[in-house]
Amino acid sequence: MSMVVINYLEQIQPGTFEFALHYLISEKLDLCAFHQFYKNDAEVRPTYDPAILLKIILFAYSKDITSSREIQWCCETNIIFKALSCDTVPHFTTIAHFVSSRGLAIETLFEQSPQ
Repeated sequence: MSMVVINYLEQIQPGTFEFALHYLISEKLDLCAFHQFYKNDAEVRPTYDPAILLKIILFAYSKDITSSREIQWCCETNIIFKALSCDTVPHFTTIAHFVSSRGLAIETLFEQSPQ
């Protein structure tokens, strides 16, 4: 039995869709519309970074995966999803709530010009 250390960001290879998605969301798009809803200083449980949720949801949709339960499962088992989610596993209800409550904000992302 051996132990292997995995650097998840090295799994996202330049020239791939997931690399472009990660770069655009992390570096170029203005996500201010999402951050106002995810300040959680008073709550006990920390919130997920909206950028992480966007990455895994948009990547899942690009693979024709639309079930929030299946997206959660992918975050548990798929190396690319692990890399995009920073090795976190959002609960399927968190994913479903994000999609259903932030549809307009997600839609406006596609109208932005990358900075």
